[in-house]
This record gives sequence, structure tokens and C-alpha cells, in this order.
Amino acid sequence: MASSTLISLDAMGGDHGPSVVVGGVKAYRARYGGEGVHFLLHGDEAAILAEMAKNGLTDAQITIRHTDKVVAMDEKPATAMRRGKGSSLWNAIEAVKTGEAAAVVSAGNTGALMAISKLQLRMQSTGLERPAIVASWPTLRGTTSVLDVGANIGSDAKQLVEFAIMGEAFQSAVHGTKNPTVGVLNVGSEEMKGHDEVREAHAMLRTGHLPINYHGFVEGDDIAKGTVDVIVTDGFTGNIALKTAEGTARFIGALLKDALKSGLQSKIGALIAMPALKQMSRKIDPSTVNGGPLLGLNGLVVKSHGGASAEGFGNAIRVAVDLARSDYLTKVGANLARMAEMAESVATAEVESGE
Repeated sequence: MASSTLISLDAMGGDHGPSVVVGGVKAYRARYGGEGVHFLLHGDEAAILAEMAKNGLTDAQITIRHTDKVVAMDEKPATAMRRGKGSSLWNAIEAVKTGEAAAVVSAGNTGALMAISKLQLRMQSTGLERPAIVASWPTLRGTTSVLDVGANIGSDAKQLVEFAIMGEAFQSAVHGTKNPTVGVLNVGSEEMKGHDEVREAHAMLRTGHLPINYHGFVEGDDIAKGTVDVIVTDGFTGNIALKTAEGTARFIGALLKDALKSGLQSKIGALIAMPALKQMSRKIDPSTVNGGPLLGLNGLVVKSHGGASAEGFGNAIRVAVDLARSDYLTKVGANLARMAEMAESVATAEVESGE
């Protein structure tokens, strides 16, 4: 246990609770091995034990921390902060706060997860206001990290640069990309296009004062192309883009399924092409890239889709383990400090020039 990576799980979160969370542990172990990883599950002990028996898991892999209290999926964040203490969500996060666990994963209420995480863990830098949610986006070139996808409806230039810092470190830690390229999402690639915030962020990143491989502006179609490894945007735009992509993937999948059932020849062709079709389906299925970390916190918190399958939750666990075993927090902290120094130098220069 002392040498293990301990991952804290909110066993009662999401649409399916322990069945998917415990199934996710099994799926993670089946796909990634799970060597050196132990799980601390918070929730109803009887329900968790029943699922462990179904999935062939024992206390060699899982430790249970019982609680009857649960934060509802529709509970308001403010209410969850006031009344959530002792709940499976609160306790799961608290395990990271105390240093017992390296990371936490929850499929529960997003607003409550964000509010309680910020309350307990605090932000990594005093200048950061709220965490950003990052999505791992399947593209023609592999996987691109897109943030923010829902935590911050509007973001100023400074926040967008912070997203670039956090996204670059995440892409390197989780997807193994060396020297990731970073782009700012805009309505065009020309310098004069876009609102003030994206143009200002673009100017700040272009200076080269931060150790970031900055590409420049990218457009909506560049996401699926994989033009850059990290795409920065505000949560309003990012969430709409994410939901649009997920809906399009399901639409294409449904059309393809109907077409392959349309006649005998189609069915025979589908049978022959099944391995390739399954591979394609896996690549565009949002659940296979499930697991969006809340970046910017002084601790590792990963949000799983509320309706994720066991396989999808297992992928969220993989993201948590990869982050826990990386230098992500150290790298982000160093770059945020450097950004603060830049801002102080600019402010000093402006004062001196004014004199």
C-alpha cells in the first residue's frame, strides 16, 4: 500500500453509482493492468460490496469508506457546499486534500464537484479564479486537448493564457506529447479577427516569454484535423463545440448502423468490415475519451460523464493515474509563477515609462 498510487473514487456519483464505478475499476485493470494502483471508494458499503462480488474484485484492489450521504445530481453547488460535508463526493475529495489519495474521480454533479474541490483544495495560484475542464478530443492525428469546455462561461486574456499553460502540461502528462503545439480558437486565422480577449491572449502567447510552443489562431475545423495539440477557448464556446461533436458522432453512428441493416448485401458487407467498423466506432465514441480533469486546482480532480459506461469510467481512472504519476502540478506551478513575473515586469515598465 505504501508504494501504491491511491485513487479516491466517489462511488455514488453519476447516473449509475457503484455499478459503473466498480465496473470502471475492473475495466481499468483489464485494459491498463492496474499494477501499483489501489482504490479508495466512498459510498454505501453494502452496494459497493455487491458490485465487487459481481466483478470479481476484492479488498486487495479496493478499500471502502462507508457513508450514507450523497450529493444529488441536481443539487445546487451552493447547497452542496453547505450540506455536502460527509457525503461520498466530499469525502472523496477530502482524501486528496489530506494527502491520502493522489487523485479523485467522480461522475457526480459537475457544479458541486467544482465548488467543493475549490473549497477544499484551493486554486494552485492566487491569480486563478476557477478551474478549467479539459476534454481529450479524438482527431485525425491522435488526441487534442481542448479547454475550457464548460467551467468558465467567459474568460479574459489572462485566463486564456492560463488555460494554455495548464493544457500544455496536461497534453504532455496524459497523452505523452513532447513539446505540444498550442492554438487559440478564433473565427479566423488573421491577426485582426476575433474579440479583444482572444487577440490579447494571442499577443501575450506570441511574445515567447513562456516556454510554450505557440502556433497561433486556429478555427473550428482545426479541432478534428488535429492541427495543434492543445486548443484554448472559453467555456461557453468550448462546451458548445464539445456537445456538437458528441452529437455528430452519435448521428454518424446511427446513420451508419441503419445503412448497414438496409439489405442482405449491406449486412454481409457489414460482417466483413466489422473489425474496422468497431475500431472507427471506438475512436469517435465520446465515452472512450471520458475523463475531464479540473485544471488549476491544488490537487488532481477528474470529472467523468454522469452517464458514462464502465469502460468510460475506467478511462477517467486512467487519466487520474497518468496525472498522478506525472510532474503536471509542478510544471503548471512553475509556468504560472513565470507568468506572474511577466505581468509584474510589464506593470513596472509601464510605471517607469509613465514617470
